[in-house]
Amino acid sequence: MLVLLLTIVFSLFLQKASAKVQLHQLFTSHMVLQRNVEVPIWGWATPGEQVSLEFQGHFYQTTADAGGNWKLLLPPTPAGGPYAISVKAENTILLKDVLIGDVWLCGGQSNMQYTLKMLGYQEADSTRANNPNLRFFNVAVDLDYLPKKDIKGGQWATASPGSIGDLSGVAYFFGQYLQNHFGVPIGLISSNLGATTIETWMSAGALKPFPQFAPVVDEMVRLNKNFAQLEEELKEYRKTWDTQYYLKGPGIEQHWENPATDVSDWKEINIPNFWEYAGLEDHDGAVWFRKEFDLPEGFSGDTFNIALNQIDDYDIAWVNGVKIGESFGNRNWRNYFFPANILKPKGNVLVVRVFDIGGMGGFYSAAFWGNPILNGSWKFKPGLKIDAATFPTPTVPNGSFFTHPTLLYNGSIAPLMPYAIKGAIWYQGESNALDKRSEEYADLLPAMIRDWRKNWGQGDFPFLIVQLANYLPEAQQPGESTWAELREAQMKALALPKTAIATAIDIGDADDIHPKNKKDLGDRLGLAARRVAYGENIVYSGPVYESMLIEGDKIRITFSS
Repeated sequence: MLVLLLTIVFSLFLQKASAKVQLHQLFTSHMVLQRNVEVPIWGWATPGEQVSLEFQGHFYQTTADAGGNWKLLLPPTPAGGPYAISVKAENTILLKDVLIGDVWLCGGQSNMQYTLKMLGYQEADSTRANNPNLRFFNVAVDLDYLPKKDIKGGQWATASPGSIGDLSGVAYFFGQYLQNHFGVPIGLISSNLGATTIETWMSAGALKPFPQFAPVVDEMVRLNKNFAQLEEELKEYRKTWDTQYYLKGPGIEQHWENPATDVSDWKEINIPNFWEYAGLEDHDGAVWFRKEFDLPEGFSGDTFNIALNQIDDYDIAWVNGVKIGESFGNRNWRNYFFPANILKPKGNVLVVRVFDIGGMGGFYSAAFWGNPILNGSWKFKPGLKIDAATFPTPTVPNGSFFTHPTLLYNGSIAPLMPYAIKGAIWYQGESNALDKRSEEYADLLPAMIRDWRKNWGQGDFPFLIVQLANYLPEAQQPGESTWAELREAQMKALALPKTAIATAIDIGDADDIHPKNKKDLGDRLGLAARRVAYGENIVYSGPVYESMLIEGDKIRITFSS
């Protein structure tokens, strides 16, 4: 897209346009832009629309393409600010308090996600937390089958005693270290989610060389539709499918969701479970489940949620006769929020119509995580029985954001590109280690790093990795360790340029997979950044094993640092 530095008078900037211009959600007031590199600014407008931008007394202009996309490049600018940026078409967007400094992406799973509030941390000296040159943006979790163009929303926030509770602890201490050392503004883009495996943060292209993911990835590539398209198709499909096929059989007309339903002939089942293990080996179709529960002691609030999590395959849920949600797809996670005023202190009735389209049917995957009141004995009764071989089924979005390949990459990483960054920090691997997939991780992590760098279009930006912290009681005898194997797998990424490892083996917690000491970890990442990202000639880590050689009755071990 052609970008022109305007040397003409500002009157052109004020020319009448015909459509509203929109910015990518990352561009808000209080943002930090990367110093000393060209900075892309992009968004959307009517195709053919002129878009103008003013920054530091200079004017830039471009035209939206046939798809309504536009992008401008700001020239390399040294650290500084605050500045204002004005973007204009028919409307004007004014961004205030913009700083130029270093921007870091902070990714991974729960140990990166854990906020200062979750860690129970408060700055002893509130002036340290009140830092206008340290800013952060929390990316809302989103997922899709195809890469999205934008994120759900959000705002840049300035570090203050009132705001830092929502910031990743690792990111905060890392950013604080850099800001103190270099004295330039630091921006932290936090995009992470607990319990996730690495493959959900990888693109379809990055996973192509790995045959173990081919069945899922190839199907998404073949489908070539995003969630919004599939949901729209499902809505249209259900106009006839519901009445002809889905919402039929025992329980529908009788309204078994009604709390007054006679359940004297319903049988008992322990949940989570598949109904094939409860005497319904040959049943595909609908089974109705019912459970009474009391409100947790001390509950207060306007909203209540019930996390049914993964159900095979479809479900409709009611509480006290009121529908609270429905879902399609056996990999999707159900978490239904509803007004608490439909509840009573005791004797609430939850009814779930589960519909299986083949294979096993029922509740699974640690059902009711977060709602232990729902575990245990339920009542159940079969509804509509179908022939799974001939029953028509819609194509639906279907994937767990914890493990499904590419989903979080598409929804929470790809939309950030090509926002100019200095580098990335990464704390993830526990879920892959728990799955005993450390050997595979040695190839997945480098593949992800290469792919992010390629797709970002900024060359080999620095990528700093947190090695897994120690966890579980110390073994008295030597033995296999998935944690140790994962750490070794992480080390393989050091073969790539501009990578580094921050060790955490000495600051973990044997009883807690989420160690509280994020301060030392942030400092260690800061040291690694000084060496790898900023080129300082310092020793940033302890000795690292390099090789060994047997010499008679001795072993010579070589370390590097």
